[in-house]
Amino acid sequence: MEFIADFHVHSKYSRATSRDMDVHNIAQWAKLKGITLMGSGDFTHHLWLEELKYKLQDLGNGLFKYEDVYFILSAEISSIYSKKGKTYRIHNLILSPSLKTTDKINATLSRYGNLASDGRPILGLDAAEIARIVFDIDENCMFIPGHIWTPWFSLFGSMSGFDRIQDCFEEQTPKIFALETGLSSDPAMNWRLSSLDRFTLVSNSDSHSPSRIGREANVFNCELSYKAIREVLRNKDKEKFLYTIEFFPEEGKYHFDGHRLCGVRFSPQQTKENKGLCPKCGKPVTVGVMSRVDKLADRPEGYKPSNAIGYKNLIPFDEIIAQTKGVAAGSVAVERDYRSFIAKFGTEFDILIRATPAELMKGLPKRVADGVLRTRQGKVNINPGFDGEYGKVSLFDAGDDQQGAKGEQQLSLF
Repeated sequence: MEFIADFHVHSKYSRATSRDMDVHNIAQWAKLKGITLMGSGDFTHHLWLEELKYKLQDLGNGLFKYEDVYFILSAEISSIYSKKGKTYRIHNLILSPSLKTTDKINATLSRYGNLASDGRPILGLDAAEIARIVFDIDENCMFIPGHIWTPWFSLFGSMSGFDRIQDCFEEQTPKIFALETGLSSDPAMNWRLSSLDRFTLVSNSDSHSPSRIGREANVFNCELSYKAIREVLRNKDKEKFLYTIEFFPEEGKYHFDGHRLCGVRFSPQQTKENKGLCPKCGKPVTVGVMSRVDKLADRPEGYKPSNAIGYKNLIPFDEIIAQTKGVAAGSVAVERDYRSFIAKFGTEFDILIRATPAELMKGLPKRVADGVLRTRQGKVNINPGFDGEYGKVSLFDAGDDQQGAKGEQQLSLF
């Protein structure tokens, strides 16, 4: 069966996460989005794990169910440690095949830090050692380096990571077969590194609030079971892993270089021209994903490996609606229209991916339909994100924006 999966989210027990990130709300928003399989997130936190055990039905195949939504046990661990005189900060996603395995992982990791301190606990353990612990407990676990290009907390991060995956995970490297690209990069950027060819690239929302679920996701056509999904990822099976759903990477918080406090946003070339320094304060800029990929790449832009799995760049539907109204995506007016349009089409992904142009034009206001079609065609203007600030998306030029927003406001009066 074909289904969409988002493996990486956080619960209400994680820092800077919405109180609404509980099982019920995650499931309700998964339905709105059109997501069949959700990561549980945060299984290392005892209170969240209790809620999962109480509310989820164990299907006996490594997956769980709440109402019509399936769950897979997932957690993210933050490792902060020193190695050969340098401090590293690495985030890793763990997928577990059973509650029994999950309990063993928690029991072991609790010896190295306070798992109850946060939904995404910080451990002073080498990332390679965490991988060893997890695989020793159950070789069927999946260990996925998270958002691998984020500057401050990732495998290849410019401020805290490694240049090669084997330098991080050492003898555990062969057991790792998937990498999470993160919001600020898409698969095409990762294809520039030949060393990543053997890995399956996955994309997840890393959501901290219900409405952000599915902003990145994975589309499969396989049996809905832990074992089947693991095999698809391990074998990089293009017949069963159809594509990933991606942000436009420029919209991510760390696509370009710069200094947020100084208002300085640099392309990789501008960073080189300024010798990596901020012209306002004189300090080194935060080096973003594009520059980091450029540094480590051994291939030109546009190269595509023969075994590459495809992807689609999308903009969340509430952002498209907001653009047509000239208001914030979180406004009441946007939410009202969002739910009204979803009720017509079924799910957000039905609108963004599956509906024909004729169906969109019939079921949506023309300007909203135009926004969806422009997104599909990549006709998007984005001022790239940098140093923790999301990129600014524009689907319409300034004249269109003003006229269209007025039109939407007039329409909403009647």
